[in-house]
Amino acid sequence: MSTQIGLDAGKGNKNLLQEPTSAWSLAIIYIALITYASLYPFQNWRNQELNPMEFLLAGWPHYWSGFDVVFNIFGYAPLGFFLTLGFLRTGRNKSALLNALILASLVSLVMECLQSYLPARVPSPADWVFNSVGALLGAISSYILERLGFLDRWSLFRRRWFLSSTRGVNASLVLVALWPFCLLFPSVVPLGLGQIQARVQGVLHDWLSDTPFLNWLPNFDVQAQPLAPGVELVCVALGLLIPFLLGAAVIQMRRQKLVFLGLVIACAFLVTGLSTALSFGPSHAWSWLSPWVGAGLVLGLLLCLLTLKLDAASCDVFLVIVITLQLSLINQKGVDAYLVQNLQTWEQGRFIRFHGLAQWLGWFWPFAVLLLIFYKLLRGLRTK
Repeated sequence: MSTQIGLDAGKGNKNLLQEPTSAWSLAIIYIALITYASLYPFQNWRNQELNPMEFLLAGWPHYWSGFDVVFNIFGYAPLGFFLTLGFLRTGRNKSALLNALILASLVSLVMECLQSYLPARVPSPADWVFNSVGALLGAISSYILERLGFLDRWSLFRRRWFLSSTRGVNASLVLVALWPFCLLFPSVVPLGLGQIQARVQGVLHDWLSDTPFLNWLPNFDVQAQPLAPGVELVCVALGLLIPFLLGAAVIQMRRQKLVFLGLVIACAFLVTGLSTALSFGPSHAWSWLSPWVGAGLVLGLLLCLLTLKLDAASCDVFLVIVITLQLSLINQKGVDAYLVQNLQTWEQGRFIRFHGLAQWLGWFWPFAVLLLIFYKLLRGLRTK
């Protein structure tokens, strides 16, 4: 009997390792982040008729600092961790660490080669070596955690918390994890993501400037017009409700949703405070918390509590309505030129936001959520 129990436990662990994982999605997103950080500002590409791998024969650089070493090592450690986790979860226990190291090192090598075509970037064999060392450390950490059973515990936690039968669980969790990073770039209204109308109009105007189609372009008012206090209150409330509904759609029990709600509120306060401090100085960290914003947060909390009993499908439908409403309201306000100028001159803010990457995520995050919901709805119709 004990032997049978042991066999059942072994089968259970094997199933845990081979079940769907978010590691691959996180690895892909992190590779995109590495690409952005390695090739920014993506300008003045040149071809010097040189072998892009010539830098490997250039020898060790004469000038490098401890910051460069730490940055290169820890910059690639998460990639090694996610890749190893992905290989482990697909049952490749023996080759997971080696596969992750080779893939991460190859990513670093490609980035260094591409930097040969950018005058603002300098490829270095030291960067490639330290990046590979960082990926190896991340891979070893992931492998050790698996050997200690932490991945099994996470799998059990995932089974107890999330609806495995719901489509798009991994994508929902990834989008929830990206939401705090989107808040790092200040928006015209706290928690108000997706303000792209002025940017889209500017791009279309440039594309159509020498064509007769320019007259077809709607004339939006892109000047910085303040939103009415009541509209700002509603935008803040919806900005808190959106990430909660996204997570609540894949969470099983009501008390677990309450814990998640607490995490959403904590992230909203802490990340918005950090973003404001980076933009206007530490003394202004909480200047965004006006009476109207506070009232919006309270309203958002009440709306979250009222939606606790909604099932996954109802959360998705309600989420489409909420995002559409917030986008229509938030895009009524133009771009604040003073805010843009201030963000361009705040060096700490530019560094921690990866030179505008957080802003791009903030613009398109709500639309990514809408695409995910439409995908889930279409998949649901096909299976019926």
